[in-house]
Amino acid sequence: MGKGSGTGGEFNHSSSKSIKISKEELGKHRSPNDAWMCYKGKVYDVSGWNDHPGGSVIYTHAGDDFTDVFAAFHPASAIRDLDRFYIGDLDDTPVAGNRSDEVIMHKKLQLFMKGYRELRAKMIAAGLFQASYLFYVYKFMTNVTLLSASILCVTLSNSFTVHMVGALLLALFWQQCGWLAHDFLHHQVFKNRMYGDLMGIIVGDLFQGFSVAWWKSKHNTHHAVPNLHESSPESHDGDPDIDTMPILAWTLRMAETAKSSKIGRMMIMWQAVLYFPVLLFARLAWAHQSWVFVFGGIGQWSVKGASLDRKQIKYPLLEKLALILHHASLFYLLSFMPVCHAIPFFALSQGLCGLFLAIVFGLGHNGMAVYPANERPDFWKLQVTTTRNVTSTPFVDWFCGGLQYQVDHHLFPMVPRNNLKAVHVLVESFCKEHEVSYHEADMWVGTKEVLNHLNQVSAEFIEHFPAM
Repeated sequence: MGKGSGTGGEFNHSSSKSIKISKEELGKHRSPNDAWMCYKGKVYDVSGWNDHPGGSVIYTHAGDDFTDVFAAFHPASAIRDLDRFYIGDLDDTPVAGNRSDEVIMHKKLQLFMKGYRELRAKMIAAGLFQASYLFYVYKFMTNVTLLSASILCVTLSNSFTVHMVGALLLALFWQQCGWLAHDFLHHQVFKNRMYGDLMGIIVGDLFQGFSVAWWKSKHNTHHAVPNLHESSPESHDGDPDIDTMPILAWTLRMAETAKSSKIGRMMIMWQAVLYFPVLLFARLAWAHQSWVFVFGGIGQWSVKGASLDRKQIKYPLLEKLALILHHASLFYLLSFMPVCHAIPFFALSQGLCGLFLAIVFGLGHNGMAVYPANERPDFWKLQVTTTRNVTSTPFVDWFCGGLQYQVDHHLFPMVPRNNLKAVHVLVESFCKEHEVSYHEADMWVGTKEVLNHLNQVSAEFIEHFPAM
């Protein structure tokens, strides 16, 4: 156990100020109960720090450098909270005897990361982290308009067709609320985080039916470790967004877990065909996970550290009330229709919302690089190589809610949506300057890439694990 738990770690912390810690030694401490992390060359032992304000996400970088991911999510002043966990300094001097090309790559990486941090500083100075309140008032009102139109379709007509149009509008309302809550909860809009959290509860819990605390636990972990397989069963450094077994496998390593199951083998072999039907159930699954996260009960919590995060829900009463009101309002709306309309209305609205959300999520990361967490590249390369941008059009900009600039958002998650286009230009220029490429495709091509990747994993699975 380490300083985070108050019991002291392997070293005597009171006398370890001048200790030099190698990268190899740092990498040995990767679990919540044995977690060392590095920030700007300083090493901290946060083992057992279960009351970390951000929750279990802190353990995603146990055994690794967290300099840039820290900057992406925190104000600079937050680093002072780590002073009590300091145990020594990182010795990142290239090992004697290393090949000259490895030394050159080390120096090149250091220069590149220096340039990235300078770019971030320039963006701050240019005001690109400042939100347009007018833009967000507009987005909020257009979302409410979708909801109003859906309600009118239900209450002013007896037509089955009109009711199904209302279901489509409700699905779009829920999807668009997802993007709006996403912006509030990344603290893109308000510098006072309490305001962002409260708006998140209104738009997320009440409007959309997804718990803010559940979303933060899951999504912040995803941002910290996109497309990473956990390094060990004890570690918390895997991406929950690709933890989709036994239904979908994004790598052969994931598919291997189904090799002894007839049903599992069938799912993997046909996963490209089943992809879109599976997405129809996404909203129902997430709504259930949200409810279980807040109220307890049987079901997944999405993140390995959820048991810790559930204890730190900031506004438990507000979240419970908002979720109850959401579901009560939905069933009240259904009561305006005969059962033969209400059931397909419910199924269509839930299914389409799941499809609309998951298509965008899939475009963002699925079919891109996946790494073992203990072999992850530097922050920039990790975010760029695991992420796909979607070519901007007016429809894409609305439908994807800013996530068409997924690469740019992952590099700078606190940049508000209204500034992402300008940030994209800067990131594109920076990448060209440093000869770094990232992937971009239109919605159609990107979706085909996702399906082709699923087919490729299926083919590898059949080749490596033929049926007995």
